[in-house]
Amino acid sequence: MAEHSVTLERGGLPPKPEEIHLAPPAAARVDWRRVLFIALGLGLFLAVYLSPAWPDAVDPAGKHFALTREGKASIGLFLLALTWWVFEVVPIGVTAVTIGVVQALFLIRPARTAFTDFMDPSVWFIFGSLVIGMVFTQTGLTKRIAYRTLMLVGERTSMIYLGCFGMTALLTLVMAHTAVAATVYPLLMAIHSLYEEEDRPTRFGKGLFIGMAFVAGAGSIVTLLGAARGPVAIGFFKDMAGREISFFELSYYMLPLGWLMVLLLWVYCTVFFRPERATITGLRERARILHDRLGPMSRQETLALVIVFAIIAVLSLRSFVPALEPLDKSAVILVSTILFFLLGVLQLKDLEEIPWNIILLFGGAMSIGLCLWQTAAANWLAVNWLILFQHAHWLVFVLGVGLFVLIMTNFIMNVAAIAICLPVALVIAGYLGVAPEVILFTALATAGMPFLLLIGAAPNAIAYGSRQFTSGEFFMAGVPASLMLMAVLAVFVWLIWPAMGMPVLLPAA
Repeated sequence: MAEHSVTLERGGLPPKPEEIHLAPPAAARVDWRRVLFIALGLGLFLAVYLSPAWPDAVDPAGKHFALTREGKASIGLFLLALTWWVFEVVPIGVTAVTIGVVQALFLIRPARTAFTDFMDPSVWFIFGSLVIGMVFTQTGLTKRIAYRTLMLVGERTSMIYLGCFGMTALLTLVMAHTAVAATVYPLLMAIHSLYEEEDRPTRFGKGLFIGMAFVAGAGSIVTLLGAARGPVAIGFFKDMAGREISFFELSYYMLPLGWLMVLLLWVYCTVFFRPERATITGLRERARILHDRLGPMSRQETLALVIVFAIIAVLSLRSFVPALEPLDKSAVILVSTILFFLLGVLQLKDLEEIPWNIILLFGGAMSIGLCLWQTAAANWLAVNWLILFQHAHWLVFVLGVGLFVLIMTNFIMNVAAIAICLPVALVIAGYLGVAPEVILFTALATAGMPFLLLIGAAPNAIAYGSRQFTSGEFFMAGVPASLMLMAVLAVFVWLIWPAMGMPVLLPAA
């Protein structure tokens, strides 16, 4: 808006038109950093798309995996999306839309297929989870739980970290980590508002929300209820290896790894995102006063809790009650959205509060993931990666499998990453004398903890809604966390899991 200066020299009378001096408009500054990364993303896509045909990947059995024109283009699109997402050259939802547009324009996949992925049931599961989180905020349940939590953990910011992370990890034992993140998110917002009244980023806020996303992943590997990847991968493993992994066998091996990672991530966030203040003086008393002001629970709060607990119960029982197993988890969680509106807990205007930017982000993530899978580009990548380790020490090979799944699950569905990697990995494992069980558990561990990109897991994107960090900051925080995960996993594969009785090497013939 143009600014103007006025000189009143006529006894306070309004100035004459000729006395109004309009200031020249400020010259628009070009954001060269943004221009650079926009061009970089486009350049990477075009360089891959226009490059000559790439050689086939060949597995140890001699089977060839060709990279088609569509597969090569999907790798280029993947690089474009990665660049734009990490450096946020446009809103993350707009980058997601770009994924569908490029697939249609460059004939990578039909437009109907590319854009239908944005309505995948997994995206609707995230939608339903976000609505549950919004209901907790709207009804006041978030503040009630937040104040109770602060009264319990006290005034030290490091203990607030621990209390929030511990609560997040505990919830993932019985419900999907996406729903946990959506439920805990408004609670953390309420806690941060007591730490910093102004809506601005803080180190404490970065640690609180990035840590929540990381811990939600670490906790979700412990039981089959924490995420869909566990049941699907176990079913896939049964078909390939001929052995079924039970609910309690998975938890037996994953519980020490998952909870050790939760504790290490707490230490990591306490150091890497050391809060500006070690304590928040008077916080416990303030939380008690604010909690008392809330009074007894309202009808809306009670309704919301009943609906949410009923949905959690049904989702949890799907793993134990055969009659409930066919029910789609997305449909189940969306029942809560319908009931919220039917019973007046939410109104039409509340739909405007849903973070559609995050919904679009996951639609785009689903589209690029399925694009890599359906064009067989992911298979080509998996074979080329894993054959690098076909003559390596068995431990290096197992960690190579874990690293591939860790990288891929930041870009495509973790179930897809496992499904792509396991067939090749199990073939090579036979040559190296590696037991299939350790391959499965290693892949499940790294698939649950994609610490690098917002699209890697729903909790990552939900945490981003706090505006406490950028996608670049999340990536930079995720690099040391991922290295820490690989180091811990090496110890478990080499020492702890064999000591617990897991088969690691096949018996000598």
